[in-house]
Amino acid sequence: MRRPDKGLGLTASRLLQSWATGDRRKLPKRALSQTAAVRGDAAVEAICAVIRRIPKGWVATYGQVAAMAGMPRRARLVGRVLQRLPPATRIPWHRVVNAKGEVSYSLSRNGGDIVQRRLLEKEGLKFDAGNRLDLERCRWRD
Repeated sequence: MRRPDKGLGLTASRLLQSWATGDRRKLPKRALSQTAAVRGDAAVEAICAVIRRIPKGWVATYGQVAAMAGMPRRARLVGRVLQRLPPATRIPWHRVVNAKGEVSYSLSRNGGDIVQRRLLEKEGLKFDAGNRLDLERCRWRD
């Protein structure tokens, strides 16, 4: 059986991770087609650029980030890009929450949801009894 990443050197997700952390090598089109989270390196760049602008102590929703990146109605793409970021990234991924003001919990995050909540609390954000942030108060408006 042929591996889908054969001939790329790095797997598509590793290429995406290295690109998101600053390695600006051109991603092969073949790698992009294998990574469902990416519709081109311009999309990843736009999403990461928006997230880098979110100030400390503020949050944005996945849909808000997508719209600001020029891709309205692509909130899931934002989630997929963030999911593929390496753990040591300098992109403040933790400042992106769902439309209800909640940290999105998932088994696939391997504890990242707990880390996200702690990082937000460390920045001074308060969660209510329902584990939600008051988006009227802490949503970033650019």
